[in-house]
Amino acid sequence: MQQALTVKIRLAPTPEQERALRSTLVAFADACNHIHTTVPENIRNSARIQQLTYKEVRQRFGLSANLAVRAIARVSMNRKAAKELGSKVKAFKPTSVDYDARIFDLRLRDETASLTTVKGRLRVDLRLSKYHLQKLQGTQPTSATLVDSKGTLWLHVRVKREVPPAAEPQDVIGVDLGRTDIAVTSTGKSWSGKAVTKVRDRYARTRQMVQKNRSKGTRSTRRRAGALLRRLSGKEKRFQKHVNHVVSKAVVSEAQALGAAIALEDLTGIRERTNTQPRNSTERRRSNSWAFHQLRSFVEYKAALAGVRVIPIPPAYTSQTCHHCVHIGKRQGKRFACGNCGWVGDADHNGAQVIRLVGLSVTQPRGSELLSCIFRAPESP
Repeated sequence: MQQALTVKIRLAPTPEQERALRSTLVAFADACNHIHTTVPENIRNSARIQQLTYKEVRQRFGLSANLAVRAIARVSMNRKAAKELGSKVKAFKPTSVDYDARIFDLRLRDETASLTTVKGRLRVDLRLSKYHLQKLQGTQPTSATLVDSKGTLWLHVRVKREVPPAAEPQDVIGVDLGRTDIAVTSTGKSWSGKAVTKVRDRYARTRQMVQKNRSKGTRSTRRRAGALLRRLSGKEKRFQKHVNHVVSKAVVSEAQALGAAIALEDLTGIRERTNTQPRNSTERRRSNSWAFHQLRSFVEYKAALAGVRVIPIPPAYTSQTCHHCVHIGKRQGKRFACGNCGWVGDADHNGAQVIRLVGLSVTQPRGSELLSCIFRAPESP
């Protein structure tokens, strides 16, 4: 089994090379915009677009054969994505260029990359760290993207790595996801969302203040406010991504150490369901802003590299079911109370235990703890 991975590497070009790379970014974007405005929007097939525009794109924008094909493929892909989303294709900006194996080459022995530009083929130095070398060693990258991020040139290299087959689990760790606690495991570990909520509320207040000043200010004030809002958005996304990396790494490391699978709530569509409930604007913002899908994807790709199986569990009734007797109980905030067996405790930990039981029914279909819970006689907590 293979897993795709994108490795972001900073380029260290000479001034002449940087001018050539930036000229390529501009020419590629201009070519994409020309293709999009020339070819009717209902044509999305890349082969058909290539028949209509290939020769003109090469002659007009000075792109190599493969760069012209990549520009056509970019327009085709964006049109197909826009159709699925029911939106329009926006103007292409000179921020990225796609490369394939014929116009891109990575050489680790001298830490350079060969890229085709409008000024010919260039071999550009890379700033590689131990992390990069570890991820790239033993791989043969076949595609990459040249990216201009806030004035700095990067190369996003896509590689495929062999991942070990998932080991037969001896147990299951249930993981309950939420906002009060970002994640709670059936083993008793939890990551509080209190500090995260505090930081995100601070960002929200700052954005609100800047937007208010932006709406009333001069043209220069609006421009500076827009730049500040973009910086705030980037900082908040990086903070969120860091937290999700920390949580997912800890969960996968524990599962690997215990030889257990991970049963994880599948919260797909959670926003659509919760937004139908009456809530104030603050609660709506808080619940809609956290990236549960990103956290799940981090757990899945880290688990694949560690040989740990991940089992998605439907979230229905996991927070309302008693893990002790599998009867529907009553949840009030962080407290759960079962009217059948009398068990009382932390609601999120109870939910994680229920998720674990469902996960065990998948890994141990011959009979798991779930059956013993169903037939267990009511008793005192």
